[in-house]
Amino acid sequence: MGIIAWILIGLIAGAIAKALTPGKDPGGCLVTMVIGIVGGLLGGWLGKVIFGVHSINGFFHLSTWIAAIIGSVIVLFAYRMITGKR
Repeated sequence: MGIIAWILIGLIAGAIAKALTPGKDPGGCLVTMVIGIVGGLLGGWLGKVIFGVHSINGFFHLSTWIAAIIGSVIVLFAYRMITGKR
């Protein structure tokens, strides 16, 4: 159930990350969803590795959303660096 929750959080976190980062993105809605899902999973994994927490608190806790949004922003910046300006 944890991975499904992180995917749902990632979908929303991807949209938030895209709104928070300035500039034009080379992808559309589908790319934003994929970035959000990967970023949410990355944020959850980083939370476990860095803070040593078995699971971030839960779906409705602020720390869960912050981890997912930070992970999504990291993935979005990496995506922008890889794709560059086309």
